[in-house]
This record gives sequence, structure tokens and C-alpha cells, in this order.
Amino acid sequence: MLRKETNGEERRLNRDEEDEEEEENDRGHDAWERTYADERSWEALQEDESGLLRPIDNKTLYHAQYRRRLRTATAARIQKGLIRYLYIVIDLSRAATETDYKPNRMVVVARQVEAFIREFFDQNPLSQIGLLTLKDGVAHCLTELGGSPESHIKALMGKLVCSGDASLQNGLDLVHSLLNQIPSYGHREVLMLYSALSTCDPGDIMETIQKCKSSKIRCSVIGLSAELYICKYLCLETGGSYSVSLDEPHLKELVLEHAPPPPAIAEFAISNLIKMGFPQRAAEGVISICSCHKEAKVGGGYTCPRCKARVCELPTECCICGLTLVSSPHLARSYHHLFPITPFDDVAVSSDPHKVPKNCFGCQQSLLAPGNLPGPSVACPKCKQHFCLDCDIYIHESLHNCPGCESFIHSKSQ
Repeated sequence: MLRKETNGEERRLNRDEEDEEEEENDRGHDAWERTYADERSWEALQEDESGLLRPIDNKTLYHAQYRRRLRTATAARIQKGLIRYLYIVIDLSRAATETDYKPNRMVVVARQVEAFIREFFDQNPLSQIGLLTLKDGVAHCLTELGGSPESHIKALMGKLVCSGDASLQNGLDLVHSLLNQIPSYGHREVLMLYSALSTCDPGDIMETIQKCKSSKIRCSVIGLSAELYICKYLCLETGGSYSVSLDEPHLKELVLEHAPPPPAIAEFAISNLIKMGFPQRAAEGVISICSCHKEAKVGGGYTCPRCKARVCELPTECCICGLTLVSSPHLARSYHHLFPITPFDDVAVSSDPHKVPKNCFGCQQSLLAPGNLPGPSVACPKCKQHFCLDCDIYIHESLHNCPGCESFIHSKSQ
């Protein structure tokens, strides 16, 4: 009798522990996560040819969108600016605390700016970025123009405080004073992430817009709330782009569209020679004065070939003699913008399965769909090799060389 009561007590305790675990799992999600967890789940379904509902193939949809952007970008051979000087202006006014983006606009913008900075320097190794913030009706310079992504990200994450109103005019005035000193071969750009529905300006903003236009500063704005006429007018006058994000994935897409170099302005499209220096890596253990931080540092760094001053990172401009300092990998990584790879051709799924290779030429993964039917794939128009969708994106966005064409050149040279 006592054993039965003990077993019953143990079962009751086990049920209580399971209930507590379920409650803890529910508490692990915020209220808004539980509210929207299963909302509009029917949008993730599509109807196939037989009338059955199946999950949407997001991978295929993403690849189709990517290929549309790729064809648009490579439709015409347009000269692009490889040396860019970009200021990112972030709205940290009261409007950035709105919670229509979860958890709020400020956190979402900071997350997307961090991803953009890393992608920007990956695609533009010769370019530089600076950060500005708008709050309390004043524009603050968070970081000067530089080529270190980590320093920009660290400075941004330490200053995420929202207050007051945003002043579009003060931001443009500060940007104009900073970019007006850039040499003529550099492409001056501004990317503004604007959350507010108004601007608190001390003067005539139209005059400031005309100053930016005359200085050839390309201003682009991404809105997080609604379309504003003054932002649209600014982008129209300066040759930038204006768009309003719908949600966080759309915001990420809009921000990353500004990572590739834009078309060069006609006045700057003239070919000219730019004097650059290729500094050597300083010896480890040597103590020297850093010209950029004005302090003694041990080991590392680079030595300017002209004035022998020490700098911490590349690319940059020597603080002593003004020479542009780069490394040879930076030039090599910028080369693919001048000669982009031709977009691959889509291979019809209904093609003869005996003529289509069974494996991807790049990753050697199978190109066959369930049932040993030909799956979606692409083919290089030059070497005729077939690739899967993942390799197509990797080749055009990261590798910038066709493995099939390179292997053909290598075998021919032997």
C-alpha cells in the first residue's frame, strides 16, 4: 500500500516537472513572439500542378530574385566608382524607439548597419566609411572616414541611445563639410537610415540640398516609417535612391543594395592616374609612434614608403604626407567590378536527362531532384559547365571566377 502511494506521488511530481518545463519554454518567447508565431502561416504554402498544397521553395525564389538583380546590374557596361567615401547617417531620434520593428527600430538598424559595413569592405576594399548620428536636433560624427570595419562597429554599438528630434539639414551640413575635402577621384556618397516623419531644421534645407548637389555628393535614403517628400526630393536632386522598407528582411535587402559600387558620375568617369603607396609590414617587437593614434605601439602596423611614418591599418591615407596606402590584395579584390562574370544561363528542367550532368561542376553535389529527374541548375555560356544554384550565387558574389573557365585555361596552358 505504501509502495503504491509512493509511485503515485512520483508520477504526480513528474507531471508537475513536465508542466514547469512547458511553462519555461513558453516564457522563453516574448509576448509578441507568441502572438505572431503562427500568424499568416498559410502564406508559406503554394498550390502545385495537381492542386495539392506544398511549402514554398524559398531557396528557388531567392535565387530567382538574385538572378533578376544580376541581369539588371550587368545589362550594360557602366563605369563604376571603385574608390568610395561613404558616410552612413543613422537616425537616433525618438522615432527610433518605435516597436513596429522588433524589438525596436534602433536595434534592427544597428544590426543591419553592422552587416552592411562588413559587406561593404568585402566588396570595396579601397573605400572608406564614416558614421554620423542624428538626435536632439544635432548631427554627431561618430567615426571619421576609415577602412577598419571593427572600429566602426564598436563605436556604433557603444552609442545606441535615442533622444530628441532628427535634423536632416544639420546632418547634410556636417556631411558636406566632411566630404568636401575628398579628392576629385573619390566618389562622395551618403546613406541615410531615417526613422522620423519630420525634420527639425534651423534654416532653409533647400539651400543645403543644392550645396550637396553642387559638391557631387550622392545622397540615398532608406525610410523606416513612411515616404517623405523632402527625402525623395533630396535623392532626386543628388542622383541617389529613395526607398521605404516594409519589414526587417526588406530593410536588409535595401541596405545591402548599396554595397556594390554605383555608376560613376560623368565628371569623375574620366580616366586619371592616382598615386598610391604599398607599405611594408613592420617588424614584430619594434616600438614606434603611430601617426594615426599619436601614441607608441609595439610591433605590427605598416610603414609608409614615402615618409616612413607608421600606420595601423590599410587602406588609409598617411597622416604625414597624404599618400594613399593600400595593399596588392585590395587592388585584386576590386578588379572584379571592372570585369564582372557573365550571368549563367538557366537550364530547362525538361531537358534530356542524358545530356544534363548529374553533378555540379563546382561542389560535385547531385543536380538531380527526387525521382532522378533533372533539378534546377545553370550553365556557364562560355565553358558550358553546369552548376547548382548555391554555386551560382557563390561564384558571382564571392569567387568572381568561373571554375570551368579557369580549369579550361589551366589545361590549355599545359
